Amino acid sequence: MSDTDTTDEQAPQALPGDGLREGIVDDLRERIGDSLLEFHIVPNDDLTVRVATEAWADTGAALKLAGFTWFSFLSAIDWMPSPYGNSESDPTVEKEPIDMTIKHGVCGGETRMQVFARLTDLDRHVGITIKADVDDDVQVVDSWTGSFAGANWHERECHEMFGIGFNGHPDLRNMYLPGDFEGYPLKKDFPLLARMVKPWPGIVDVEPMPARDEEDES
Repeated sequence: MSDTDTTDEQAPQALPGDGLREGIVDDLRERIGDSLLEFHIVPNDDLTVRVATEAWADTGAALKLAGFTWFSFLSAIDWMPSPYGNSESDPTVEKEPIDMTIKHGVCGGETRMQVFARLTDLDRHVGITIKADVDDDVQVVDSWTGSFAGANWHERECHEMFGIGFNGHPDLRNMYLPGDFEGYPLKKDFPLLARMVKPWPGIVDVEPMPARDEEDES
């Protein structure tokens, strides 16, 4: 056995890097500086970054200049656990207390709410997910509509369902709910009354099948 051979007792070799996505992170850092707060690379698979809230719109514009011209979607995340549970438990069984500790996922920040969006560079066949914290007291970020026209109705939906405002958006009217509707249905603390009455998948009244004569069964 030569000195260059490895054995089971030796530490495993490091996974190969991802020069493409590492380069994208470096380029974005040059464009927005310290506003790039965090990133997560899954080698040869995916890239997620978290940016400062005040740099949310500037990041979208910077990435468009960097070649990420395809806007996929924009939405929000509510990291708070639902105080009502998952509505899938047996309603006749006493529920355990719900742990309301907020546990953030990949590139989760310091607030309950985040906005996130997905862009793609069609020439390099690579996508990036961008996240930014939304202030708990003033839930407003800047609009992406100046860079991506397709962000228009995504921001309207996000405003309607999560209550997040978008500075500079031309028209945040509701698309689905009545104008005087109170509350934001996709926030975790919004009570889904239908699920409380009929926990998922629903308590339904099932009628028995009609009785069949023995002659019919022969």
